[in-house]
Amino acid sequence: MSTATNYVHTLEAAQIGELRQIMEAKGWEFGDAPYAHWRARLEKTQVVAYESGKLTVQGKGTAEFVQFILEPEILGEARFGYEHLLAETESPEMFEPHAGIDESGKGDYFGPLVIAAAYVDADSARTLLAAGVTDSKAIKNDRRIRDLSEVIRAETRGRFSIVPIGPEAYNRLYAKIGNVNKLLAWGHARAVENLLDRVPDCPRAISDQFGRKSTVERALMERGARIKLEQRTKAESDIAVAAASILARDEFVRRLEQLGTAAGVSLPKGAGSGVVKVASSLGQEGGHKLLTRFAKVHFKTTEKALGLT
Repeated sequence: MSTATNYVHTLEAAQIGELRQIMEAKGWEFGDAPYAHWRARLEKTQVVAYESGKLTVQGKGTAEFVQFILEPEILGEARFGYEHLLAETESPEMFEPHAGIDESGKGDYFGPLVIAAAYVDADSARTLLAAGVTDSKAIKNDRRIRDLSEVIRAETRGRFSIVPIGPEAYNRLYAKIGNVNKLLAWGHARAVENLLDRVPDCPRAISDQFGRKSTVERALMERGARIKLEQRTKAESDIAVAAASILARDEFVRRLEQLGTAAGVSLPKGAGSGVVKVASSLGQEGGHKLLTRFAKVHFKTTEKALGLT
């Protein structure tokens, strides 16, 4: 009998419904979970059927559930352990304890710059993958971003950090630093330092490639001096970086909405023509000073809004 305490598998909608009927007959207790059809518990085993089709099994009874209920009753084949072995063979480092760092708002004229860091271990990595956590740029629906953010917050059990830099603070920092990558490195370093307050023994942190890694390393204070920093292209394929990207985007959207309320107008994302239109209206109302409250004024959008180009 396998001693594994975690299992993930993808099911069809009909299989999820059939499995629930079987489990109800066996005395499982059902409830709700974020972004899931249902969650069920029996003694020290939990099963969650996510809307993405992923089914996760956790706890001491994982092996028994998979081998005596899921495989014979639903899957019709004995494959227990194979899928996890395959995933962890292809990307074993993704299931090791580590943090991911990502940001949101860097290319948006209105709103803050938000940097987030999220810590995962083997258990939370499997659960987040099963829940459908992926790079936030691939998710266009703000509601889904919010739902997945709630899953991440619950599964990481507070082992994350979020550093929001509002427009006014951003503009002051940019005026002092004069370089977006250096400002971003400062934010990444603060996110890592804050995360290390919660996970002092986090061994490494991964982020997307930007600027020089040494810039982030110099920005780290004493607590972060020993953590190993990695920068790579397409870092969002790592589950910890993907989780950080969703936390950052959720915070960005929430704060952008708050700023819109303060401005008395819905502030659009991005830096396109719709953004220029709103910026021009605010510029006419209060000039450059008003724009600094809601936007990153070093963008060329500011010159367009104020009729300087």
